[in-house]
Amino acid sequence: MDQAAMMKRVMEIQRDPNLTDAEKAVRRQQLMSGKWAAPAEEEGDQEDGAVKSEPKPEHGLSNTLQCTICHELCNRPVTAPCQHNFCLKCFQDHVNKSKKKCCPTCRTEFSAKFCANPRINTALTMAIRAFKIGTVNPSSKPFERINDADRPDEAFTTDRAVRAGRANAASGRIMVTVPNDHFGPIPASADPRGTGIKVGEWWKDRLDCRQWGAHFPHVAGIAGQSNVGAQSVVLSGGYEDDRDEGEWFLYTGSGGRDLSGNKRTSKVQSFDQTFDNMNKALKLSCTKGLPVRVVRSYKEKRSAYAPGVETPVRYDGVYRIVRCWRKPGAQGPLMCRYLFMRCDNEPAPWSSEGEGVWDHGGVVAGLRSFEGAEADNTGDRPVDDAALPAPALEEMKQADKGQVYSMADKPWWGWLEDKQEWGWTRAAPVSQQRAGGEEGGSKTVRKRLSEQERALREFACGICKKTVVDPVSTPCGHNFCKACLDKKFAGIADEVAGGGHAAGIRSIRVRKQLKPCPTCKTDLMEFLKGAAVNRDMAEVVAKLQESIARAREEASGAAGEEGEEGVAAVDEGGEEGVAGVDEEAEEGAGVSDGEGASDAAIVSEDAAPAAAPEQPASSAETGPREPAISAHQVEALSPIPPSVPAPPSQQDKVTVALIEEYEDFDAGLIQALMEQEDNDEAAVRYCLRRMRAQVAAEAKKQQKQAQLVGASAGGDKAMASEVAPAAEPAVAGGRAKRARR
Repeated sequence: MDQAAMMKRVMEIQRDPNLTDAEKAVRRQQLMSGKWAAPAEEEGDQEDGAVKSEPKPEHGLSNTLQCTICHELCNRPVTAPCQHNFCLKCFQDHVNKSKKKCCPTCRTEFSAKFCANPRINTALTMAIRAFKIGTVNPSSKPFERINDADRPDEAFTTDRAVRAGRANAASGRIMVTVPNDHFGPIPASADPRGTGIKVGEWWKDRLDCRQWGAHFPHVAGIAGQSNVGAQSVVLSGGYEDDRDEGEWFLYTGSGGRDLSGNKRTSKVQSFDQTFDNMNKALKLSCTKGLPVRVVRSYKEKRSAYAPGVETPVRYDGVYRIVRCWRKPGAQGPLMCRYLFMRCDNEPAPWSSEGEGVWDHGGVVAGLRSFEGAEADNTGDRPVDDAALPAPALEEMKQADKGQVYSMADKPWWGWLEDKQEWGWTRAAPVSQQRAGGEEGGSKTVRKRLSEQERALREFACGICKKTVVDPVSTPCGHNFCKACLDKKFAGIADEVAGGGHAAGIRSIRVRKQLKPCPTCKTDLMEFLKGAAVNRDMAEVVAKLQESIARAREEASGAAGEEGEEGVAAVDEGGEEGVAGVDEEAEEGAGVSDGEGASDAAIVSEDAAPAAAPEQPASSAETGPREPAISAHQVEALSPIPPSVPAPPSQQDKVTVALIEEYEDFDAGLIQALMEQEDNDEAAVRYCLRRMRAQVAAEAKKQQKQAQLVGASAGGDKAMASEVAPAAEPAVAGGRAKRARR
């Protein structure tokens, strides 16, 4: 087919109203590759008896790095000067068959040098390889435990046990089939007895409780992951600030105690608690409205609702965290506080009513004990401030910086009007664990993270050495930022007049200016005339960054699950600890910062799922999100009567002392230094002394320069006064000579 016939055929395809843009593109590519004569009906036919190929797994790049000739994921990708990508073999076949060497998409002509020696884009190759790791659907396999059937039915000890009893015991077989990050009640389908874990069921110790899934960590008091939420907590008298009222209780977070020197426990609060690790997990469960299983232990001596020694560890149903905040504790440092309220369909163990009535196990039964508050039978909204317990409201007035976190307007676990029971208002969070640790395990997640980070490093700009922004791929196979490349050759013209300048002779000849590649010195002058941004590569970089962010969250969550039983400490006398998770993820909670005011603002935000985020945040696409304030919280935003101010913490006292000592420095600067140095007084004093010395040295230098300038000005005046009298006789003599002539 000659060029005129091909153009005529292309115009017919373009004018066909029955074809979409994608179908037109496919027809054009088939025309250019010689497949235009084949009927469309025969393209997908197979011989009788042929086995259809399995669908290829989705890598996230199927629609991004498509070869414009074969429309498949690029194999050995080649990036043309026009920034379109091809398979190496497809490109070579196209160049060899076509008389005119041009791009089949944009008709940009290829140079003979590029056609003879195309370069494989190694950065895209690494990206494709990284995306092919870990593509299994999170819910594709049921959860199973490795070698769990070989373990005994109860906790056991061996001859190597140093201490008697269960101090050195190993856990027995896990009876339930739910993963460790399962939210909500244990269903009957996961229980080998077919009943599920019922409210009021008890065990002789925490190891037995672990085997039935009510609370998996046998040491830590909080089970959860900071990027997903908390699944369960234990009340066993670990903190003196706890207050248990059965249907609701005030729970204290973890941390703030010095465990250095190989100490397992400590009852002294040494520093402030912060919303990180397991405290962050509880906060995430609060803002999302996730159900939290609650287990009470007989070691809680101050509560009338704690079980006795006959039923040492008891499961009391699921609760929701409706508010959380920080306030000074009984020992002075700030403590993370959480208001739990019961929301279970089964009656509480201390309830004397029969089953089948919703309010026996719901929030309503607890609300009726608060100053005659009227019950809200809907149950699917966060409890209004007017119905909250008075002790909790008093504590909220003392919240640090007026920050109080509230449950979302549409919690994940709420009251279902059609079923008249508590349940999931949306799909439950997907487990991050996999069958036998195959996919999604910590090792696989770390491997995927390592591969993707290595692939992202391949997309480094050859000039600024950072990840490319608006990438451009040169014919020599190197990647640069468009802005960096333009800035590099901004002052170099394409052509200059050549020769004859020294003799002042005008030359009609021009000379081309070389624009060498910053990496390999290949001339890019012709390429830079029409260089465009590689949109496919930019999308690949964005997907890599999003995937790395997700993999980091999964890795941190898996690390927290593996280490939750060994990092935190709790002694046999009831001291509760918390498992540590080294993770910094974006919090799905809105905060109202009222620093400088005594009013407590309550902010609500409907957090997005954290277990399987659909649209991770990227630096180019996301911005600050405004917290949503629900209608039922308008009253809560009104000023609260001022309360007795909380006693200042030790850090505040140190800051005030530094401000008084260094009066020549701004108070805001000193506060910023305290935050930057993590409240290290010695480090802040060193910085302030050094800054004061620098200011003094600068003042001394300016004073010395002023003295030198003054001395120089005085010397010039003296010299002028000496020269002037000597010059006057000379001038007079000159006049006399001219007069005699």
